[in-house]
Amino acid sequence: MKVSSSNQVKQLKHLYDRFNARDVEAALVLMHRDVMWANGFEGGHVCGRCAVREYWKRQWGAIDPHVDPIDFSSVLDGEVIVEVRQVVRDLQGTLLADQMVVHIFGIESGLIKRFDIYNP
Repeated sequence: MKVSSSNQVKQLKHLYDRFNARDVEAALVLMHRDVMWANGFEGGHVCGRCAVREYWKRQWGAIDPHVDPIDFSSVLDGEVIVEVRQVVRDLQGTLLADQMVVHIFGIESGLIKRFDIYNP
């Protein structure tokens, strides 16, 4: 593995910041219009920016997730691996999960084309 480019790290840090701030539109502009996004809440994937927007709104209507990137690396095929601390609370503030998770991003032409979750 090699460390991912500073532009990719900056882009992904901005994505996490906007996700945690619930700023959907600012996060979506970082994605390819046909992005394949892992649906960690309900399972499977959603396809496209509109589907990601609706997925996040459903998710935030049921739980309060907060994700902090801890470490970034990349593999030779261009995927960026991000180790994150994921804290999930219910809407009343009760802790549901506090765990380390691995996010995998495929970036194409400067936009996020695919997002997957690996939970070791």
